[in-house]
Formats: sequence, C-alpha cells, structure tokens
Amino acid sequence: MVLARLWGGFRSQPVTVPLLSCLCTRMLRKVLHRGLRNCFSRLGFFIASHPVFFISAPVLISILLGASFSRYRVEENIEYLLAPKHSLAKIERNLVDSLFPVNRSKHRLYSDLQTPGWYGRVIITSSRRANMLDQHHTDLILKLHSAVKKIQVHRPGFNYTFAHICMLSNQKTCIVDDIIHILEELKAARSQNRTNYIITYPITMLKDGKEVYNGHQLGGVTVHSKDQVKSAEAIQLTYYLQAINSLNEVVSEKWETNFCETVESFQKLNREVKLYPFTSSSLGQDFQKTSRVSERYLITSLALVVSLAVICCSMQDCVRSKPWLGLLGLVTISLSTLTAAGIINLTGGKYNSTFLGIPFIILGHGLYGTFEMLSSWRKTREDQHVKERTAVVYADTMISFTLTTAMYLVTFGIGASPFTNIEAARIFCRNSCIAIFFNYLYVLSFYGSSLVFTGYIENNYQHSIFCRKVPKPEILQVKSLWYRFLMTAKFCDDTADAEETNSYESHLLVCFLKRYYCDWITNTYVKPFVILFYLVYISFALMGYLQVHEGSDLRNIVATETRTITYTTVQQKYFSNYSPVIGFYIYESIDYWNTSVQEDVLEYTKGFVRISWFESYLNYLRKLNVSTGLPKKNFTDILRYSFLKTPRYAHFSEDIIIPKKYNNNVEVVASRMFLVAKTMETNREELYDLLETLRKLSLTSKVKFIVFNPSFVYMDRYALSIGAPLQNSCISALFLLFSSAFLVANSIINVWITLTVVSVEFGVIGFMTLWKVELDCISMLCLIYGINYTIDNCAPLISTFILGKEFSRTKWVKNSLEVHGVAILQSYLCYTVGMIPLAAVPSNLTRTLFRCLFLIAFVTFFHCFAILPVILAFVPPSKKKRKEKKIPENFEEIECVEMVDLASTRVVDQITTV
Repeated sequence: MVLARLWGGFRSQPVTVPLLSCLCTRMLRKVLHRGLRNCFSRLGFFIASHPVFFISAPVLISILLGASFSRYRVEENIEYLLAPKHSLAKIERNLVDSLFPVNRSKHRLYSDLQTPGWYGRVIITSSRRANMLDQHHTDLILKLHSAVKKIQVHRPGFNYTFAHICMLSNQKTCIVDDIIHILEELKAARSQNRTNYIITYPITMLKDGKEVYNGHQLGGVTVHSKDQVKSAEAIQLTYYLQAINSLNEVVSEKWETNFCETVESFQKLNREVKLYPFTSSSLGQDFQKTSRVSERYLITSLALVVSLAVICCSMQDCVRSKPWLGLLGLVTISLSTLTAAGIINLTGGKYNSTFLGIPFIILGHGLYGTFEMLSSWRKTREDQHVKERTAVVYADTMISFTLTTAMYLVTFGIGASPFTNIEAARIFCRNSCIAIFFNYLYVLSFYGSSLVFTGYIENNYQHSIFCRKVPKPEILQVKSLWYRFLMTAKFCDDTADAEETNSYESHLLVCFLKRYYCDWITNTYVKPFVILFYLVYISFALMGYLQVHEGSDLRNIVATETRTITYTTVQQKYFSNYSPVIGFYIYESIDYWNTSVQEDVLEYTKGFVRISWFESYLNYLRKLNVSTGLPKKNFTDILRYSFLKTPRYAHFSEDIIIPKKYNNNVEVVASRMFLVAKTMETNREELYDLLETLRKLSLTSKVKFIVFNPSFVYMDRYALSIGAPLQNSCISALFLLFSSAFLVANSIINVWITLTVVSVEFGVIGFMTLWKVELDCISMLCLIYGINYTIDNCAPLISTFILGKEFSRTKWVKNSLEVHGVAILQSYLCYTVGMIPLAAVPSNLTRTLFRCLFLIAFVTFFHCFAILPVILAFVPPSKKKRKEKKIPENFEEIECVEMVDLASTRVVDQITTV
C-alpha cells in the first residue's frame, strides 16, 4: 500500500503481485544506476583533486615491476603448451612406458614408436627428381651419413660424438636406420658387379634374412611387379640419441644444433641434392621464432597507432585539441601491459609466442575506454571547473566501462580455470585477465589524471601542444599567417553562448557523423540495401560455418620460413603413402598358442600393413608346437625353447614380448606389433578417425589392447579441448548479461546485446573459415575476445537508444551515433591500423591472429554503423507518439536534484519533494 500511495492512481484499484514486482524491479534499477553514477562522480572528483598522485603511482608501479625482466624465461615444452592436459593418450603412453623400456623402443626405429626423445632427421631429395638409389646419390647419402657420425660436441675434458650418445643395440653398437644397411648392401653389390640386388617396398629383406620396413625411409617410390623398387625420389634418415641424465640431455641438445649446421654445410658443397633437416627441438624453436621475427613489425604497429591516435584527438582549435591524450592513452595501455608482464615474471611464468595477442586485446579495450572518456569530456560545459567536468565524465562513462571490463574478466577468467584443457589457452587467458585488470585501474587513475591536466590547459586557454597562452583574436590579427594558423582557437567569453554552442563540433569525425552519416544511414532509401547486405552477410557466414573444422596441425603456430614448415611439407609430399606407425599393445596374459586367439588378434589388425615379426612369430609357435611334440597348454616351455634354441626369434623377448620369470617359468604379460595404414594422403582428421575407430574396437574386443603413437597426444580430444574455453566463456558471458539485468535501466538492453554478440560471432566464424583459418587454439582465443570486443562497442549504442524517450526511433538512432559513434570510429581506425603490420609477419601464428582480429573488428564495426542503426529504427521498443500518463491528484513524485556549489567546487545532493 505504501507503493500504491507513492506512485498514485492505485488506491481505488487492486494492486497485483506482478505489478508490485515490476515496480520494485524498476525502482531497484534506478536506485542502483543512480548510486553507481554518484560513486563514479565522486571518484572522478577525488582523482581530479589529486592528479599528481594518480598519474605518478601507475608509472612507479610499472617501472618497479618491469625491472623483473631479469627473470624472463621462455617455455620450450611444446607438448605442455599445446597438447590436451588431460587425455587418454597420455595414460596410454604411461602404460606403454611401464611395459616396454624406452631405451629399447628405438630398436626397430619405426617412426618414434613411444616417445620422440632426442633425434636428428634429414630428408634427401634431388632438384631434378633423380633416382636417389643410383650410384652417385647412394655415395652422397653414405658420405652424409659418415659426416653425421663424425659430429663432435665439445664439453670440458671430453669431445662427444654420435657413438657416445646414440641408442645402443644388444651388441652395444649404435642403432641406425635400416635404409643405411640397404644402401651399403646396394653399394657392395654394385662394386661386385651384381645386378640381382632387389629392394621391395614397403617391406624388404636384408642380406642376413631380416625383414625390415622402409615405408618411411623411401619416398616417391616407383615400383615394378611384385613391389620391386625401380626408383625413389627421396630418402629419410633418422639418428636417435640417448637422454638418460642431465649431462646427456645438454650434449644431445648441442648435437642437434651441430647436426643442422653439418647438414646445411653439406648442402652448400653438394648443390645437386636438397637436404631438409629437422630435430626434436625444431618445433619449439620455430614456435618461439615468431616472437623474434615480429619485433620490428610490432614497433611499426606502435608507431602507426600513436600517429593515428594523435591525429584522431586533434582538431583545428589549438585549445580544445587533445593530441597529448591520444599519446597518453597508448602510454596507459603500455603501462598496464608492462605491469602484467612484470607480475608474470615475478610469479614464475614463462613466455610463449601466443602472448603476442595480449597487447592487441588490451589495445582494443583500452582505446575505446579512453576515446569514450574524451568524447564525454567534449560534451561537458566549458564554464565548469575541471574537477566538475571530470566528475561528469566519470559518471557518464565508467559504468559501462566497468561492466565491459567485468565481462572481460569473467570470460577470460573462465578460460583461465582448470576447465580449460589446453595449457597455452589457459595461460593466455590468465595473463589477459591480469593485463585487463591493470588497464582498468590505469585508465581510472593515469588517464583520468592526464585528462585533468589537459583540462587545466584548456581552461587557461593554453596551446594543447606547446602549452603557450593563446592570444585573443584582436591580438592574433597582427601576427603572421603561420602564427595565426598555429594559434587558431575559439573564445567563449559569454557563458550563455558557451551553453548554447558546442566548440567541439568542428572536429572532423564529429562533423562527419552529425552532418552526413547519421542522415544517410537513416534514409528510407538506404535501409533496404542495408537489410539486403545483411542477408548476404548471413548467407556467406552460414556457408563458412557449415565448413568449419578443427585444426590440430602444429604448422599453424610456427614461423613460415623455418625447418618445421619445409620439412613437414616435403615429408607429406614424399612419405604420405603410409600413416605414422601405430603401436598395437596387448597388455594381458593370453593363450598365444590358441588358434582362435591368434585369429582374433590378426582380425583386429586386418587392413593394416603389419611391419613387425609378430604374425610370423605366431605361425612359428604353432609349427614349433607340432615339431617338438610339446602339449599345447605348456606354452611356457615353447617360449623358453624358442628364446634359447632359436636365435632368429630371440629378440622378441626384448622388443615384442615382455616375459616374467617365476621359478624358471616364463609368463607373457604383454606383447605388441606395429601397424601402418595405407593412405592416399596423411592428414590429421584421417589419423584422428583411425584412432577413434581402434579405441572403439578395443572396448568390444576379446583381447585387451591399446594403440599409441606420439602424435595421438596432440590430437586426443583436441576438438573438445579447444572448444571448451569458448563454450565456457559464452555461457559465462550470457549468465553475466542476464544476471546483470538489474544493474541497467532496462533489461531489453541485455537482450539486444546478446543478439548482437551472436550475430557477430556467427559471422566471424563463417568468414574465418572462408579465409582458410582453422578452429585451433589461437582462433578460439580470438573468438573469446570477440565476445567482449562486440559488447565494448555495441553496448553504449544500444543502451542510449533503448533509454531514449519522447522522440522517434530515427531521432534516437542519430543521437546514439552522435554520442558514441566518434569513440567507436576512433578506436576502430587506430585498432585496424595497428593490426596491419601483423599481416606482413612471416609466421602462421600471426597470420591467424591478424585474420581473426581483423574480422572481429570489421564485423563489429559493420554492426555498429550499419546493422544496428537500421534494425533499431523499426523494431521495438516504440518511441514515436508516446503520451505521458496523467498524474493523479494524490500522486507524490520524489525528485533527486544535484546542486553544485561553484564557490567551493563541492557536489551537494539535495532531495526536493514536488
């Protein structure tokens, strides 16, 4: 009943619960909104009263934290950054490592069977597509092999060669690729004038009767009948190194560096062949190389942004021009980035190349905040004191800037949570949160204080650049032409004139929007073309969205002119006939003598090329059982007999079957074979499908087995791991938008913001796919940023339009563009110009970063200046012909009037009852 008396007109009518709830909600929104405005107004007044402290503190904090760069470290573990943190493949790898010794996993040298470890690898081809098995090229390859074995690593007191750090066989000799033995036997046959030496593909037999797999060592193969090799256009050699202690790792790392130098030197001496070296550390080095090659481009970007920001803040009026604020806005962003980097260094964080995107995230958010404050300053009355003008600026801009900053912190905070399975994405989101938080504080303090100082310069009619007192027009007339040009300013001596006219309307962008663009975009004949253009936009976005696919190719994150790119390109060209070798591990004790078990095992691997002795060994066991007359169930005796009496199969006790001995009896607990799938083109999607198929088979099979290849660690659940940060961020953003509905004056604002974000993100994903950008870690982080960037730019426009009353929709569309359009346009121009140098960086990572950020900025700009002004002009809420309700006689209206004491520059709140 109190509410009924307060709002009037309801004393004689029943007051329903929904009506009371609606009234309470509206009152709560207004109270909170006014309370926040009042708090930020007082904060602005307080900062304007102590500008020296608030401009000095951020600088001192940044300098102190920036000194921590002595602790600067780089993260070199690529698997830690880019492989899913929690995956079944890592569990499978631990199981394989526990069953089979790592040092013996290289005995067969089947393309990194368990763990890559330390290695050097080189692909040899000819520029004329010659046969690499002819006599000349065979001699060159063996000569290169000899040079590699002679590589020395100098350490205090000893010189290490390949023989000291190589993987050792049972005979304590270095294990080398079987292709070396093939080439040596081929050379020996030619020296003896024997022409009957035959090499088959992909499995061949050596002189000692040993079958070896050469599918990953011979490339570009042309075969005769019966798989006999006629020619091979490429040969791949691999040299595996030990890593048994820290000293061995240091020596191996140095050996890899010398290996690349040796190969490059050999290339210079033998121009007829092309060599493509690659090592275990090449991927990490090429990933971090992006940071080094980007340095001069980032400097160029900074120079362009500074220049354009100064131009955007300048105008012909030398008093009201604010070029220093354009520069100081970028200084604010730089200080926040430096502070965040200092905190990262002090907390033990390590740098990686994905951090290149953080300055651009801060740039997009910080630029709009600073330009919005400057735009609000231009709307204040010039006859007010600087402190009062600053208070008005904070009251007008800081509510929206605080809410958008909170949105950044929530979305990136969710990305930094343990729910994110990709460590690179989690670290990126965490550091982005730190940088955004300090950017918010520094905009409040440092940039606000800078605004105060430039305000005093303006109030004293001093030149905005030289701080020299500007003479009045009558004195200026007698000066030279160039002096008058530099000192042009408008004097407003009359207070009434100052209130009626706005001296900032001479600004180029303000004039453009107010006089030309607003009338053009709201023209009746323009709107249909905008709607048609939006439909075309949706059509192309849908076409791209339907083609989107996840990308787990590690080449997308490295610099372009690197060993990783050249090596993997050549490898896919010549060695894509067969998939990477997949280990097939049986981890239970089964009856290997049982024919049905043997048939089950061979059935599961049907369709693959079995490159181990396992199948022939099973057949051998069956024959051995018959020839020795042993009972079928006495399988331990068969094993013991085969291991002791048959040297040809004795190596199975080490490489294929793991025996346990109890009272001189042998029990098989695990076994393995190696599979290769015949493919036309090896790609990540095909290999991932193969992995999932084999895993599903392992769940339903009678025999317990797992499959593993080191590349599975990067691909396992990669799509889910990549999509989780974006999905969680979208959910958190929607939750924050709807939960904060009571903080805004009208909940319809949040609905429109949500629809705009969906439209922008949908378009960015679609056009990103059409621009050949895959959905990987970098693009996902950009999409998370796109949510916030859209809210940053579109929320003020929507809010101003929704809250407008009394006039038509078209009028409020124009008013929204006039109030916020200049800040959006200024930040967009500076942000886009800053991204342009990224397009020239020779790196796939920065290419993805540029394309995603450019699409986000362009699509958001398209919505702010085309889509929203047209759509809002003819959709609810209606504004035209709104009639005021008649006020009943018993109605009491409470009005909060803000009184300003000009003498003491104090803000006093006075409540007046009408």
